[in-house]
Amino acid sequence: MPTTSFDYKARDASGKVVKGHFDASDMKVVSASLRDKGLVPISIVPTSKLGGDLHIPGLTDRINIKAVSVMSRQFATMVDSGLTIVRAIGVLAEQTEDKALAVVLTAVRQDVEQGTALSAALAKHPKAFSALYVAMVRAGEIGGNLDGVLLKLSTTLEKQVELRRTIKSAMSYPIVVFGVVMLIFFGMMLFIVPIFKKLFLQIKAPLPAPTLFLVAISNALLSIWAVVIFVCIVGGIVAFVKWSHTESGKTTVDKVKLRMPVFGKLVHKSALARFTSTLSSLVTSGVPLVEALDIVADTAGNKIVEKALRECREGIRNGKPLAATLAQHSVMPSMVTHMIDTGEQTGALDALLEKVAEFYESEVAAMVDSLTSILEPLMIVFIGGMVGFIVISLYMPMFSFIKDMNNQAGGT
Repeated sequence: MPTTSFDYKARDASGKVVKGHFDASDMKVVSASLRDKGLVPISIVPTSKLGGDLHIPGLTDRINIKAVSVMSRQFATMVDSGLTIVRAIGVLAEQTEDKALAVVLTAVRQDVEQGTALSAALAKHPKAFSALYVAMVRAGEIGGNLDGVLLKLSTTLEKQVELRRTIKSAMSYPIVVFGVVMLIFFGMMLFIVPIFKKLFLQIKAPLPAPTLFLVAISNALLSIWAVVIFVCIVGGIVAFVKWSHTESGKTTVDKVKLRMPVFGKLVHKSALARFTSTLSSLVTSGVPLVEALDIVADTAGNKIVEKALRECREGIRNGKPLAATLAQHSVMPSMVTHMIDTGEQTGALDALLEKVAEFYESEVAAMVDSLTSILEPLMIVFIGGMVGFIVISLYMPMFSFIKDMNNQAGGT
């Protein structure tokens, strides 16, 4: 069988890039031979075609996490099939439907082809690849299990997408309904009530208390003071949004979120699900616990949980068990600390963390279903009650006027 001369770049167990020359029938044979020697192939090209690609700048906008998840699963399949990292990234860059991700992958491919570690190349694009992603890939490179780590990453990202979708669906429904209610209310106050007010003046009917209340609100909204109040409200909202993006603002807002009735439990459980799932993925991939906690703290999604995790990281550095440090924080339920304690004692921390994550993910899904089933009829009753109150209040003077007219006609 004819052979072809190939030049290759690969990475050994210590992370060092090695280059060499290999004669084989095709690139798959070269890749298999390198793996047998404990090397991770970076690039394999025919000797006459060795060269670099044109550098393409990175990206400024954050990439859709779902696109990264799909790419990771495809990447794992290609690496497992024997494709080199460079070739696999090149194929992914051509195949992905996300143009922004294609730009990043092309830049990553160039860096890797020039000898940069895959994790280091990914780290140059934090808007596409989070610290979690980079750390797990780095662990996969060191452990020689890159395809397995990529599959784990894909699953982790898919869970994050699903968790976010679940939380958004729970939060968005009451917000949308409340917005519709406000539009109906202000529409009736600004356009419908003034028409009835003119009619009331014409018939000179006595106005009952509910009608007087609606007319007073309508008059207030149509006055100059309504504009002043509106400007103040908008200014207050803008100031609040700016403040909520400060460190103290984020901490206060997140603390309030956790204390909210009903929704506070949802926020808390979703944060715990995210924390345990992410930590499980990192520990499974071989990331050191101190570094893993640092990454998990950044992705916690809640400042109170983040603070607890950072303090736990310092405790672990001082030689304390993870469960013992977590138990010192009220934001961590006893079930979480007991499961982690069991995991530390049995050496199955990653598996038990995954069990905890699955428990809280199912709890979040159940809470969302329960909230939706409760909120839907409540919102319908609320909207119906508000519209009914306004309509009855507007027609009460008409009924009174008609009754008086009938009494006068009967008296004559």
